[in-house]
Amino acid sequence: MLVIAHRGASEELPENTLPAFERAIEVGADFIEFDVHADGHGELVVTHDPPRRGAAPPTLEDVLDLARGRIGVMVELKSPYRYRRHGIVARALALLDDDAVVVSFQRAALEEVRSLRPGLRTVQHIGYGVSIRGAAGAWAVGFENGRATRRGIARAQRLGFATTVYTVNDPARMLELEALGVTGIFTDRPAAARQTLSAGTRYA
Repeated sequence: MLVIAHRGASEELPENTLPAFERAIEVGADFIEFDVHADGHGELVVTHDPPRRGAAPPTLEDVLDLARGRIGVMVELKSPYRYRRHGIVARALALLDDDAVVVSFQRAALEEVRSLRPGLRTVQHIGYGVSIRGAAGAWAVGFENGRATRRGIARAQRLGFATTVYTVNDPARMLELEALGVTGIFTDRPAAARQTLSAGTRYA
């Protein structure tokens, strides 16, 4: 099962920072996941919420340079149409390598991704107005942990989707999802996840 470091190793270090991403690489995560916004000047930056004036989040290019050749990237387009003039989707895609994965709650954003870069894998988060069938065209669906039931996961798998679950920090739950054949988990604890899933035993 893939270990996806949610905003980096965000339990150990400040989320969405270069040290948090570096730590995720050190502990053997398969992917880092992070959100992309445009700042007031239109620069693409990595931060969960729209950047505040005076904040200094890393740029998308900085994070991609850190990750390239070392770890996979899952880029979440959180609010890509908040500032349409910045063309966030197209500009982000222009920077991504072919093995990147794009994640979003917004179907329109992922449809734009598939139109502009049809070879990229996409993850459609579901459950908040988007059904499993509504994820058509995506490589994977993303379940919120509390809504990830055995039945829902099995249905997504029957429809041919890879399955991901966010955000999973409890080792027992990690093992439960692994037994259900889930493709990957988003976690704030990539070190714990890697040891738990490698050893098949709980890690506190």
